Amino acid sequence: MHISEGVLSPAILSGGAALAALGVTLGLRRLDYERLMTVAVAAAVFFVGSLVHVPAGVSSVHLILNGLVGVLLGWAAFPAILVALVLQGVLFQYGGITVLGVNTVTMAAPAVLSAWLFRPLLQRPHWRRLGGFCIGACSVAGSALLTALALGMTDEGFLGAAGVLLLAHLPVMAAEGVITALTVGFLARVRPDVLGLDEEERA
Repeated sequence: MHISEGVLSPAILSGGAALAALGVTLGLRRLDYERLMTVAVAAAVFFVGSLVHVPAGVSSVHLILNGLVGVLLGWAAFPAILVALVLQGVLFQYGGITVLGVNTVTMAAPAVLSAWLFRPLLQRPHWRRLGGFCIGACSVAGSALLTALALGMTDEGFLGAAGVLLLAHLPVMAAEGVITALTVGFLARVRPDVLGLDEEERA
């Protein structure tokens, strides 16, 4: 779901860069440096999951796994996703440098918000997988919506492409919901500390 270079207006690019800088700053300030390994692994998961692209107009469809990054890292998802996007842009020319801010916001903001909204479900053992599914699916839905919004606000001619983008990501939402649900359930059993669950929440 990378937006390509030369597509967005300067106003959207500037706004995205400012929001990304704010998110990265908050993420770094709230980052527990004892969890740097978790941040690195989550960034790698996001990087690898995004390598297989299916073109969809001016953007592309692929596994994103930003919801999983959000549930593992919280606000630290911003710097982790930024690093992954920089590497993708430099190594594979996915997205680009000028759109880095917008792409970071469209990927990280829905992940952080979804993880926060559905966190209460993760704290209930019988609802944990449902919470993971909602985080995975809603993160992709939010990213698709923000990407479509950025395209639509740049030029009305992109509205058709934005609609196609949203529809193309419907199966991705379901797939990522299942992946996140299964991963959350597994981690809750073997490494609940990674999810930030206390003793009562682990039961």
